[in-house]
Amino acid sequence: MLAGEAQAQFNYTTNNGTITIVEYTGSGGAMTVPATIDGLPVTSIGDEAFAYCYSLINVTIPNSVTNLGRAVFAVCTNLASVTLGNSVTSIGNGAFYCTGLTSVAIPNSDTTIGTQAFEECRSLASVTIGNGVTTIGDEAFWGCTRLTSVTIPDSVTNIGTAVFSGCTILTGIYFLGNAPSGGGYSSDNVSATVYYLPGTAGWGKTLGGLPTALWLVSNPLILNNGPRFGVLTNRFGFVISWATNLAVVVEACTNLAKPAWSPVGTNTLTGGSSYFSDPRWTNIPVRFYRLRSP
Repeated sequence: MLAGEAQAQFNYTTNNGTITIVEYTGSGGAMTVPATIDGLPVTSIGDEAFAYCYSLINVTIPNSVTNLGRAVFAVCTNLASVTLGNSVTSIGNGAFYCTGLTSVAIPNSDTTIGTQAFEECRSLASVTIGNGVTTIGDEAFWGCTRLTSVTIPDSVTNIGTAVFSGCTILTGIYFLGNAPSGGGYSSDNVSATVYYLPGTAGWGKTLGGLPTALWLVSNPLILNNGPRFGVLTNRFGFVISWATNLAVVVEACTNLAKPAWSPVGTNTLTGGSSYFSDPRWTNIPVRFYRLRSP
């Protein structure tokens, strides 16, 4: 079924009052997927809907779309940029096989990066992974030969096999959370170091065949993940991460609109981290925290 004149570039199907785009039939360098067609929301882009569209240079996906299917943009060799809406929850297997793609920002709404999602994106130099992603599939960034570093958010709990295989100039993989479960993270032609924050858990001397090292950031951080974050035994606590044997002052206030910060504790970071807990938290309806050097 073809849409009306304004959407004549798309073939689509209707299901339960929503639209799935199944084929792009237009041409041109820049394209914005419509948020609605015939008054119905576009919520999904089907398998291979834009595959082999050599003329595409940039694409914008609206906030209405929640799902990108398998091989959606496969072999779109001139596609340089894609703007993903903030409702995308899943990026399908092999979604991007685009040698010209230079950067991508995966929104916080997304939970899954599919197998081989960005395989052979040889121009991809910048990747931002949203903090809602929990799973990165096998070979997700295989052959991304321009990637030099990648930061993995603390939401990621599972990572596949050979995720960065063939990323020949990759030097650092930076994890904000605990060591994830899953297969090997490297494979062929990778010499990167895996960096992890002091105070995070599960790390050994290697991860997926790659050496690990402490990631010493420039400012102290509150780690907002793991079993030691939040309310424990009638007190609120968190792990502070920074650098070995440095002292950190924890300050608190009750109103961010008119903050009056006051010190509530000083911790020395033995081994680069320290646990802070606030037993007075139960007596104060709202409390905010920040860190500073003494």
